[in-house]
Amino acid sequence: MRNRKIKNLITKIFQKFGLSKDHSKISANAIINAELVGAYGHGLSRLKMYCDRISKKVINPRPKIKIKKISQSISHIDANNSIGFVAADLAIKKAIFHAQKTGLGMVAVKNSGHYGLSGYYAEQAVRKNLITLIFTNAPPAVAPYGALKTLFGTNPICFGCPTGSKIPFILDTSISMINRGKIRVAARNNKSIPAGVALDKFGKPTIDAKKALAGVQLPIASFRGSGLAWMVDILSGVLTGGNHAGRVKDPFDDFSGPQNIGHLFITFKADLFEKNYNQRIKDNIKTIKKLPKIKGVKEIMYPGQNKFFRYKKNLKKEISIPDVIKKDLETLVG
Repeated sequence: MRNRKIKNLITKIFQKFGLSKDHSKISANAIINAELVGAYGHGLSRLKMYCDRISKKVINPRPKIKIKKISQSISHIDANNSIGFVAADLAIKKAIFHAQKTGLGMVAVKNSGHYGLSGYYAEQAVRKNLITLIFTNAPPAVAPYGALKTLFGTNPICFGCPTGSKIPFILDTSISMINRGKIRVAARNNKSIPAGVALDKFGKPTIDAKKALAGVQLPIASFRGSGLAWMVDILSGVLTGGNHAGRVKDPFDDFSGPQNIGHLFITFKADLFEKNYNQRIKDNIKTIKKLPKIKGVKEIMYPGQNKFFRYKKNLKKEISIPDVIKKDLETLVG
């Protein structure tokens, strides 16, 4: 199915569930972007979940979002339980505005929901010649180091910066060995997951996606990954007024109330300290790419390059929709 056709379909579905036309378009754009960059766990596979949460009145389709001005560079947003795409879109645009005006922008968000890919918002800032750091927390999936119970989310860490070329540097990574969206997609399609990324509820290694969802995901780098997850929980939860310490509700399984996810967006001008930033970043990347390569490696890639190439390639193709997702769309269209 063509990108534009699917985007229009998603927009109509969100409007059917009560979102405004503008909010529907914002949400559809984010979902399609996830499909185009190959992050299927954040794309169409989540559409039904968002609509279910709207139907259960734990996502507010017509939010009254409040923006509190802290200073010329800082704002605090109460998203009023809006769909996460809308809150994040507003927040990154506000952070960009602050940075362009003062050199630095910081926007905290509370009472939001899952917003898809952090890198999608980072790209918006990088296109304005800004460097950005983005944090958000998530439902319990990872046990703190030394604990037997899940508490931290897969809590992604995102960094973006201009490179002096059309391909931005975007590092968007969860603190878990594999992101939860991939496990959910595998579970829905009855596929296995890689070894070494999760334990079942009894603490035994598993490649069964369904058992992994009921068990524990493993963090990157042992206690270091656990520490990074904790850091993100503080920055996006404690600091912002969002839920934290394991209180973020699972969007697929827990309809007892809103998620109240917190986000933190930090942006600043790339040439804030050195006016020849573009020259310096080009030198940095060129130097690293010239390093001797191990066997089988044609090019040393920086974060964001592969995703950029996937996007360009997929933009020219039709989006392939698995049968299970087609059933979702048929149900949602009604």
